[in-house]
Amino acid sequence: MKKLMMFCLLLSTVVFVQAQTKDSTLQDFVGKYKFPEGSIVTEVVVSMEGEGLVMSSSVGNSTLVKTGEDLFSITAYDGTAQFKRDANKKIIGININAGGYVLEGTRSDGIALNHASAVLLKRQLFFQRK
Repeated sequence: MKKLMMFCLLLSTVVFVQAQTKDSTLQDFVGKYKFPEGSIVTEVVVSMEGEGLVMSSSVGNSTLVKTGEDLFSITAYDGTAQFKRDANKKIIGININAGGYVLEGTRSDGIALNHASAVLLKRQLFFQRK
């Protein structure tokens, strides 16, 4: 019985540590990414929603599902997002392959946004263009 209790305690500790690491590493991807003029989208905003990531742009939103170290599946568009890092391991850009488009963008800020803030920012940018 003691062995079973120790095993459960150890398992709980491992799950807790992984959850903490997962949250902090996902936060690294949060920010705004800009694309060259003429691209199908000019920018995307990656934000935290719950315990996962959401990508928002002028063409829609999608959850991002981590499939590799810096690779995510763009679920709504059956595509991928590969984040790029510099020599210091800081995220500096993104490559998106979705819906028949291949886009390469650069990180334009280090702002950590939650989903509600990202939606407000997107609306503000939309109304500034009109």
